[in-house]
Amino acid sequence: MNNNEVLGHLLKIESEAAALVNDAQAEADRRVAEAEKQNRAAYEERYRTESAKQENEFQKIKEDLRRQYQQELENYREKISAVNIDTDRFSSLLDRFIAEEM
Repeated sequence: MNNNEVLGHLLKIESEAAALVNDAQAEADRRVAEAEKQNRAAYEERYRTESAKQENEFQKIKEDLRRQYQQELENYREKISAVNIDTDRFSSLLDRFIAEEM
């Protein structure tokens, strides 16, 4: 083999190697893009699941607090309605205070 043939052969091998490197890079890019796509989909699914769980928990706590509030309000109303109001005594006390101010 002469120098030109050796040089041509080496250039051919270099060209084939460059093509292999380019193919490998394209495959790596494709795999990375696919992995990113899968990871994003998994993240979004996990986010939706956790968000729904948190929302359900929030609604449960909110409903429990609403029920507790309603119960406390009802207890307060019962307590107030059980108080005996002595309007005659209140009126006489009010008359006395007004009389003192004059």
